[in-house]
Amino acid sequence: MKASETTLMDFLRTGVQFEIPIYQRTYSWTVQQCKTLWDDVVRAGGSDRVGAHFIGSIVHISKGQSNLTSQEPLLVIDGQQRLTSVTLLIHALASELAKLPTSEQQPLDGYSPTKLHKRFLINDDEDDDRRYKLLLTQTDRSTLIALLDNRPRPEDHSLLVTANHEWFCQAIQDYVRQGGDLAVVCQGLAKLMVVDIALARDQENPQLIFESMNSTGKELSQADLIRNYVLMGAPNRLQRDLYEKYWRPMELGFGQSAYATQFDAFVRNYLTMKTGVTPKRDEVYEAFKKHSRNLAGSDGDINAPEHLHKVLSGLRDHAGYYCRIALGRERDATLRDAFADFNELKADTAYPALLEFYNDYEDGVISRDDFVEVIRMLESYVFRRAVCGIPTNSLKLTFQSLAKAIDKSNYLDSLAVNLLSLGTYKKFPNDETFAAALHRFDAYNFKRRLYLLRRLENWATKEPAQVGQYTIEHILPQNPDLSPAWRESLGVEWERVQGEWLHSLGNLTLTGYNSEYSDRPFSEKRDIKGGFRDSPLRLNKSLRDLAVWDELAIMDRGTELAQRAVEVWSRPSMPEGVAVDALTSGPEYGVDNFEHLRSQRIREMYDALVRELRALDSTIAIEYRKVHIDFAANGTFMDLVPQAGGLRIQLHVPYEELDDPREICADVSDISRWGTGETRFLLASYDELPYSLGLIRQAFDRQLDVE
Repeated sequence: MKASETTLMDFLRTGVQFEIPIYQRTYSWTVQQCKTLWDDVVRAGGSDRVGAHFIGSIVHISKGQSNLTSQEPLLVIDGQQRLTSVTLLIHALASELAKLPTSEQQPLDGYSPTKLHKRFLINDDEDDDRRYKLLLTQTDRSTLIALLDNRPRPEDHSLLVTANHEWFCQAIQDYVRQGGDLAVVCQGLAKLMVVDIALARDQENPQLIFESMNSTGKELSQADLIRNYVLMGAPNRLQRDLYEKYWRPMELGFGQSAYATQFDAFVRNYLTMKTGVTPKRDEVYEAFKKHSRNLAGSDGDINAPEHLHKVLSGLRDHAGYYCRIALGRERDATLRDAFADFNELKADTAYPALLEFYNDYEDGVISRDDFVEVIRMLESYVFRRAVCGIPTNSLKLTFQSLAKAIDKSNYLDSLAVNLLSLGTYKKFPNDETFAAALHRFDAYNFKRRLYLLRRLENWATKEPAQVGQYTIEHILPQNPDLSPAWRESLGVEWERVQGEWLHSLGNLTLTGYNSEYSDRPFSEKRDIKGGFRDSPLRLNKSLRDLAVWDELAIMDRGTELAQRAVEVWSRPSMPEGVAVDALTSGPEYGVDNFEHLRSQRIREMYDALVRELRALDSTIAIEYRKVHIDFAANGTFMDLVPQAGGLRIQLHVPYEELDDPREICADVSDISRWGTGETRFLLASYDELPYSLGLIRQAFDRQLDVE
């Protein structure tokens, strides 16, 4: 390795060509980073006290073997973002200087439009790609070349290259308009300093150096690190083959914006599907490396071409599935509608299961119609739980294991059995529970209220209404100062009726005439032009001939819509021949089933512990088993066994990771036990509760940190 300090402008001028390898991420600086660069340039150029401004290092390695007669491009390992942004700034500066009279076009020696262009942007005596000082990758490359050649930008142009160049142009124009001197900008560029780090091709490992870099630019995403990991170690020809065959289709499939914001999430869901474990958001790269090594086997070569093809082909195929599931790219209209409805519930934790289901559909294991039924079944499961107020923190583990538990020779029945067998806080609410909850449900303040009304409106019709064109209407108005007509309609208990039923499903509908309805009496809302009698919406059909809108009418309509909801979000039927008892792991248990909780001292200590945990997070779920009790957040974080001497607590956290100053915990990971917690201690007295909660909190936080 050879490192030297130099000005960035000298670095650009003396370098023949800088090429961004295909394994590098695309240009990713936003206006925010460009503004910081611009401010630094103006500040440095405008102060005599600033002799230089350091902006980071540029790490490069020769593309091949260079000699005196043939200079190979330098592959940029780190520094692409700075090089690209400064290139855009130089071009914007040259364009602005060219507008000035000839005598004013060189405010600083060597900084005329022509010299800026020929010294820092192009190699004037070269042709084709060798003509350009900086070669980016794919869409970025064609966009920058079009910019430097003053040609129209490509149809599929780089959004960030275009946006940032336009920002620099506007920033320079605003600077000049406000009386700024372009000589200051030139001076600022001249003061930019970098550390030029040249790697020896035969001695340094670019991947290890790349991973250790803590660049001053935008932090690398987990997907950036993964791409570099699988491509950087391969020979140049294999790199290009792997990139063109696998990675480039993923970039194009996601599109520039979605690739930048959602590709990491896809890889995380893909690894969850493959490994059964959800990596932390900032550990996706490490989890991918582990997955790759496991695929290769203990004696396998992770850089072998056949291994790289295997790893990337699976990633590419599932990236396509993810785009269809999560990004609306599905071509089949029926599947696309099913995915769109499911995605409105924001149940992203189901994506690992849906990725596997989609792979089975693609492989012909499951038919299109059955796949649609699978999606609708999951939609009903998630939505019914939301309406019934069941905490969502168990969904991740439920979906994480669901696909693996299915008998794929009998897909639908097996999925139904698995969902119906879930108990306690994982249960699939039945029709009676769901309808009852929905009847008095605060539908108006429900986050998915428009989804709820849209699905009810468009159920079982081939002529769906465009619900986005309508607003939600309270039939009984929200105004607490109801008019005499409304008070008379509701009766002497009008305040109670309004308080109880205002936001209920029975009192809500859709309309395009919200402002016309205002707080009018029901008869006017019904009969005015555009009123309920004129409405084409099926939600308003039952309102057309009603004479009065009172508590009974609200309750009747709520019951009607709740019954429709039972059909829309249907619960699967029990497969024929499967006994109900076979769907449960045993009898239902509760706190009274535990002998030692009948002791007043132990019960009081247990109740105090539960109160403290509820105060910590009201969504913590408690599941009573035959011998022990599970406490769950994203997953189970604690097992508890009541004993005569106290509460034996097992935490789902490795013993070595637990901060336990009093050393009351023991490592039980290798000991046979009820429950699965790795670290055990005994809560023997009420006085020990505060310290015990500190230990429990660590296990709880560890579970939440998985997200």
